Amino acid sequence: MMKSYSESYKNAGVDITAGYRAVELMKKHIARTRTEGCLDDIGGFGGCFGLPVKGMEEPVLVSGTDGCGTKVKLAILTDRHDTIGIDAVAMCVNDIICVGARPLFFLDYIACGKNIPEKIAAIVSGVAEGCVQAGAALIGGETAEHPGLMPPEDYDLAGFAVGIVDRKKILDKNAARAGDAVLALPSSGIHSNGFSLCRKVFDIDGNSPALYQSREELGGKTVAQTLLTPTKIYVKPVLALLEKVTVHGISHITGGGFYENIPRSIPDGLGAVIDRAAVRVLPIFDLIAKTGGIPERDMFNTFNMGVGMCLTVPKDEADTALAVLREQGEDPYVIGELAVSDEKLTIR
Repeated sequence: MMKSYSESYKNAGVDITAGYRAVELMKKHIARTRTEGCLDDIGGFGGCFGLPVKGMEEPVLVSGTDGCGTKVKLAILTDRHDTIGIDAVAMCVNDIICVGARPLFFLDYIACGKNIPEKIAAIVSGVAEGCVQAGAALIGGETAEHPGLMPPEDYDLAGFAVGIVDRKKILDKNAARAGDAVLALPSSGIHSNGFSLCRKVFDIDGNSPALYQSREELGGKTVAQTLLTPTKIYVKPVLALLEKVTVHGISHITGGGFYENIPRSIPDGLGAVIDRAAVRVLPIFDLIAKTGGIPERDMFNTFNMGVGMCLTVPKDEADTALAVLREQGEDPYVIGELAVSDEKLTIR
């Protein structure tokens, strides 16, 4: 039994025993994420993982790190903490899958004003769920109590993921050609980007009552519920696609929207021509634009607009790609094509 205890440290604002209690509560969630490569139990000084390199000629590790941005503010206001961890995992694993890598493991970092074990365990339960969805193991993490640096009710959440890919299978955007189809994978909502603008539009910092009113255009949900919808994790359908179809590029549509992210997967000399009428914009984005008076150009340069991920594939493989993704439970569709252009992105 753990006997470490410091009354002086507790009086200074850090309760060591609360940390031990939080670890005990989160163990059952972490256990759900265990995979073949896990070599250690939670609680050591480092997470150990055996690399699955069998059959690979030149294994390459791919890492990604991110947080949930100011979406955490809404989780705190609504006292809903069991989904924000999914966002933290999604923001990392959705990035490394763009390289063609399969996520192996994840570690989280929670900074809080006061360690309330039940709240921390709820946050970690979301992290664990995200890891399960991504097929990654949660092999460690850190909860840091920061009295005086942040109010007792506040916290922030970040993490990082590590994946693996055979070097010859790393996606090469330079293989793209004019005429390649640009496919869209629908998002589940805002995901985890653009929340600073959402906070302004919906007066989230002021905890506006309008946040908690059901809205017909949102399917009867409140704005708060809709904004807290977890980021969709695309790992499993994309990995399945990579086994069946040639994929030239993948873009995770995060901060900066279409204009910042799609060009990252396109070589010089080519540009993506997006059919604006084809984009299935979710109602929450129409509501943001209307409520905040946000120009469409700014919307597409801030939010995912209903498209969480874009993939470019050869035109003659587009139908096969759509079929594979549908088999994986996705609802993909074509939103454009690549063309010879000095402009990396055109929406028309």
